Amino acid sequence: MSNKRILVVDDEPLCLMLAEDCLVPEGFLLETFTDAEAAWQRLIDPASDFSLLILDRYLPDLDGLAFLRRLHAETRFADLPIVMQTAADSPEEVREGLAAGAHYYLTKPSSAAALLSIVQAALDDRATRAALREHAARLESGQKEVQKLLINAQYQFATLADVSALVPMLAALCPEPDRVAPGLSELMVNAIEHGNLGITYAEKAALKWDGGWENEIRRRLQRPEYRDRRAVITLERYPGHLVFRIVDQGAGFAWANYLDFDPERAFDANGRGIAMARATSFSHLEYAGRGNIVSAWVDLP
Repeated sequence: MSNKRILVVDDEPLCLMLAEDCLVPEGFLLETFTDAEAAWQRLIDPASDFSLLILDRYLPDLDGLAFLRRLHAETRFADLPIVMQTAADSPEEVREGLAAGAHYYLTKPSSAAALLSIVQAALDDRATRAALREHAARLESGQKEVQKLLINAQYQFATLADVSALVPMLAALCPEPDRVAPGLSELMVNAIEHGNLGITYAEKAALKWDGGWENEIRRRLQRPEYRDRRAVITLERYPGHLVFRIVDQGAGFAWANYLDFDPERAFDANGRGIAMARATSFSHLEYAGRGNIVSAWVDLP
């Protein structure tokens, strides 16, 4: 993402200094505020163009949750990622933040490495969603008539490049391609990394931390035990809805733990994708078998 402008709101000057010392050398442009009301006025300025918000949970006058409630009343900020910094890391308080729309968390005081990692994860997620939406939207107009003729379709995929090629085309067959595309990508990537290639949650967390995730996927795709594995996505049309069904060749996973935002994982750089797909991309999401089969419903007008 070319825009690397970040708004930081915290009433502790030391935390603002840490953010500047950590992020400015990495090329980020920061605007910092100790006054939440002043930060809000800056954010809603029509000329503002922030790609990320770092927000303290507890602020005088206008606290973090109240700030988020204002934010989500403005459709303009629907895709603005929020990193909430807080010393309050109890599950209930984290649930409140998640419910308010803060999907990325940092405990205070946070290390420079943790701050940089979570900021980069949030921006990468946003950039991926934006690219998928843009590509799906370009294809949408030419797919409207095709959608009416669709009975079923099936594709196999094995690589991240396969996912990038298939998702815009499949999402364009849906009534709202820009909504479906990010969730579809998440489920298909999950089928590759956690399914066919056996990358565990902990391994992905470490790979995301040091930036080696895509390289590890390429490396495993060359290993004899993985290189012939394929996942399959099937699309079927029914009266009133479409159903995507994805099947991988992996051992499965404890999928029930990932359907909702979990406060225990709120501070990790990964682990929120399935919950976000379920909440924002599909009308219904359902796993079967050992977790290597997932079906996602998209309602039709």
